Amino acid sequence: MLKKGSELLREDREVLLDPDYRSKAQTLDNYGGLQNGVFIPHRCRSSAAADGDMDGDDSIYVHCNPRSQQPVPQLGNYFRDGRTKIDFVLVWEVRSQKKRRGKGKIGTGKGGEAEPSEQNSRAERRKAQLAQWRDRFVENLESAGLLMEKEETSNEKKTIHFLKLSAPWDVLVYYAEELCLRAPLQAQPHLELNTSAQVLRRLYIPNVMAESVPNRPLDYYTCAFRKSKMSRFLDCENRESYFSNTQRHRVVYEILSRTVYGKKKRAEVGVDRLVNEGAYTAAFPLHEGPFQLPRFEIRPDEVNQRQVLYHYWARWWKWYKYQPLDHIREYFGEKIALYFAWLGFYTAWLLPAAVVGTLVFVSGVMSMGNNTPAKEICTSGPSYLMCPLCNTCKAWNMSEICTMAKLGYLFDHPGTVLFSVFMSFWAVTFLEYWKRKMATLAHHWDCMDFHEEEERPRPEFAAMAPSMEENPVTGVKEPYFPEKTRLSRMFTGSMVIIMMLCVVMIFLVTVVMCRGIISVMMFHTGSPVLRTEAGTIANISSSVVNLGLILLMGRVYTALAEQLTKWEMHRTQTQYDNALIFKVFIFQFVNFYSSPFYVAFFKGRFVGYPTNYGTLFGMRNEDCGPGGCLIELAEQLFIIMVGKQLINNVQEFILPKVKAWHQKRTFSKVKGSKAAQERERWEDDYQLVECEGLFEEYLEMVLQFGFITIFVAAFPLAPLFALLNNWVEIRLDAHKFVCEYRRPVAERAQNIGVWFNILEALSHLSVIANAFLIAFTSDFLPRLLYQYKFHSDLHGYVNFTLAHAPLNYTEYPMCRYKAYRDNDGNYTLFYWELLAVRLGFIIAFEHVVFFVLRAIDWIVPDVPESLELKMKRERYLAKQALAENQEALLVSGSRGAARATPGSSSPASDASFGDMS
Repeated sequence: MLKKGSELLREDREVLLDPDYRSKAQTLDNYGGLQNGVFIPHRCRSSAAADGDMDGDDSIYVHCNPRSQQPVPQLGNYFRDGRTKIDFVLVWEVRSQKKRRGKGKIGTGKGGEAEPSEQNSRAERRKAQLAQWRDRFVENLESAGLLMEKEETSNEKKTIHFLKLSAPWDVLVYYAEELCLRAPLQAQPHLELNTSAQVLRRLYIPNVMAESVPNRPLDYYTCAFRKSKMSRFLDCENRESYFSNTQRHRVVYEILSRTVYGKKKRAEVGVDRLVNEGAYTAAFPLHEGPFQLPRFEIRPDEVNQRQVLYHYWARWWKWYKYQPLDHIREYFGEKIALYFAWLGFYTAWLLPAAVVGTLVFVSGVMSMGNNTPAKEICTSGPSYLMCPLCNTCKAWNMSEICTMAKLGYLFDHPGTVLFSVFMSFWAVTFLEYWKRKMATLAHHWDCMDFHEEEERPRPEFAAMAPSMEENPVTGVKEPYFPEKTRLSRMFTGSMVIIMMLCVVMIFLVTVVMCRGIISVMMFHTGSPVLRTEAGTIANISSSVVNLGLILLMGRVYTALAEQLTKWEMHRTQTQYDNALIFKVFIFQFVNFYSSPFYVAFFKGRFVGYPTNYGTLFGMRNEDCGPGGCLIELAEQLFIIMVGKQLINNVQEFILPKVKAWHQKRTFSKVKGSKAAQERERWEDDYQLVECEGLFEEYLEMVLQFGFITIFVAAFPLAPLFALLNNWVEIRLDAHKFVCEYRRPVAERAQNIGVWFNILEALSHLSVIANAFLIAFTSDFLPRLLYQYKFHSDLHGYVNFTLAHAPLNYTEYPMCRYKAYRDNDGNYTLFYWELLAVRLGFIIAFEHVVFFVLRAIDWIVPDVPESLELKMKRERYLAKQALAENQEALLVSGSRGAARATPGSSSPASDASFGDMS
């Protein structure tokens, strides 16, 4: 083993560390050296001792000359014997019972917990029920083969119990085969995960983003684990480190999820429900150790995985460095690693979009003085007397909106049109290349065929399903829930979604009316400044109110969607997650985008004209502001998008710290005078915040993707704000997972799931939305048609776009309003010509973009050619390693080779097992 390890170190040119490295010199500073340990069941104790004796000679030690006499900490978490790994910890709290006058004595029962007397309250009977469930759960875990060790922390009011769990070798082997864990066949060179690094290397440009991160996990060709083929797998004799910590956590969590603690017919199964019922306050795997590096100098092989992630990833000044994705996957599992891989890939692609968008905005600023229509407005004086904007308002001169006309050009000039075309191509190209990246990572992390072949029913589904039926694929009986009943429940849930969407539309109408009322109030103040900026003030204030309603309704509906999805009884975790994501996204899509959609496509379309104005609840329908609808849309996007990002980042930064402070304060009270002493690993982790998953993280980024693609024509700076936010988001999320969250159970995943389908839908919608935005909301096509038919320099364009009030409008005769109508209020010929141009532009725009999309899809394969070669190589090695008659094949092959060429070896043997010794 030492020889093989040294060869891998030389070949890889990386600083490779064994995460389970232990020094020969045992010290008192290692995890597991406790003062208040309680028990290991007798049969578990003997099993642990036997297992420890058997594995004692298999550990790998890296020989180094010590630089100091400082004791080396033991990497990993162990029982008090220093050999048995801690894979999971269960925690529960018990309040001390006090004697009551006239109530009789309360005896103590099993585990030091109080037994309820006949006169105890309902709460005490509940505590007894929870204690009974815990006792039976622990007995069943013991029967399943798990090793246990118990610790306590107490004061006069409360006792906190920690039950440490460990899976012995036989249990790991059994579940590794059942869960189809991957086993290594042959080492291979590390995969370069960053395309930019390859490009910079070819151009001989120094790469400041690259950084050598120690302890990079090895990469292997793998196949499904088989106990009968153990001898074919690399490093199979090293039981101490053969299974990674994340694999051990997954096995133990599988046992915890399927273990019964009460009546199975009542779905009293699994640790998750015990936590929900209050029998346990927490259940989690342990972090590898502290995340901060010690003050004294240490060797690289003395650094734990958590310290590597913190030092090279989670710190703020690493914002420009590549993410160590292999380390993230090794520590947190594929599901979390894929999220950070997608977030980093998306952020990298935002860089060119942000640069182009900023250039477009700067070009608008530089050319703002050359805008002929704005010049005509500013110099018009009293030439254009505009009709009143409300029933009680007065007429006004168009020259009063000079400033807004100039600012409107920033968001409505030819550059923004070109940028929207660019972003349509950017969105579809980004997703095509992410599919390639996703396929590469899925194979690299051994989860290419995870969903199709390995995913099993959820423990909650298995516990609550009313019957058992044979799986048509595997032929094994599994829990079954009638499809007809599920469909009826899903239909009921869809009705709830529709009802909630109606509530959102009611809020939208309320915001629109609020904006109209604020505008009228501004006009009635009599102040020239407030009257000129009335539309802007009303739009900004209503957008802030709208943002508050959006965030409030989002919280309410997410909680409702979780309950509906549980009620629908989905078989697998993927189906459950997809159903929840679909419900929440549909609601949040309408919740966040309804107001921008209204401003972009409906506002100002139903105003009417003098003597025939359209109304809503007695109020005149809204018209676009002085600078046009695009500048109002830009204001709304800035407030909703950037405001949401700021609020979310503040919440993500502050809330975990507040929760952790509260838990530490509570735990310190229990610890009492011992609080100043060094705490054990399980005590430190118990004070951390429970991991809340990735749902909110993905939802935030997908909504952001919609903002920068669907409405980018109105807000070219949106990619820049998204880029700045994501630089913060990556390190903020990294810091949460490494430093503030309890370690989550590692989950496997093949891709980002239904989120990719949502991104595809948003990219296609963005093409159509941008086409309509340019055609109907922007002044690009009216200006273009006017230049073609009349004046190429746009002289007289403002006067051309203003119609005169009908002759029967006597309040302000011959006042002007913006429309292509004659004096009788009928549409002019130019209006119909412009409508034809607009519809033609939409058809041409979407056909060109979608044609290019199909061309890119055809030219760029979803799976890179180099990856296909690796997959074929892996399948060949797996076939050779798992063949039942492999020995006979090797013998016959060797004999044939000996007869053909004496002294030569079998090619099959060399190809298949050359790196397995």
